[in-house]
Amino acid sequence: MRIACIVEGHGEVEAVPLLLRRIADEQTQGYPEVLHPMRVPSSKLVKAGELERAVELAARKCGPDGGILIVLDCDDGCPAELGPELLARAAPIRPEQRIAVVLAKREYEAWFLAAASSIAGRRGLAADLAPPAAPEAIRDAKGWLADRMEGGSYSETTDQAALTAVFDMRAARSADSFDKCWREIVSLLEGTA
Repeated sequence: MRIACIVEGHGEVEAVPLLLRRIADEQTQGYPEVLHPMRVPSSKLVKAGELERAVELAARKCGPDGGILIVLDCDDGCPAELGPELLARAAPIRPEQRIAVVLAKREYEAWFLAAASSIAGRRGLAADLAPPAAPEAIRDAKGWLADRMEGGSYSETTDQAALTAVFDMRAARSADSFDKCWREIVSLLEGTA
């Protein structure tokens, strides 16, 4: 199966395909062919016509038997409201296509916070790192990570994929938006999305 991803950030370009493959491996679905993600800033995607244009291009790249995964940060919005809105815009563009929309509550990095113990000691993070009480409530998850890194610097482009490769996905499922991400990716891989 070919999967085309639409992401908003530079870090997600490398991280999302890795996440997709890790979940596929956990589910013994084999490895999908994950095409190089299309990066479109969320400020553009929410505008009329832009998401639709990106979905059309993604559909052409992955073909009729492929799937489309859209992963965005929700920042201060509500994933339970914005996700269905985006899916309602995307689905009519290619009704025969499998499309999944995943919105990280606040930031993608909130998923790392939910599984903080599993990334302790990595990428310069403190060896005694523990998850905060409400990881998805933290407005600046990147800053939270940076504050706990040697040198105080988190880089989305260098750290996001590296942490995606090692974080405990089962622990991260305690974050509602990551649990939704997991379920959406599994549905996409099984052809039920």
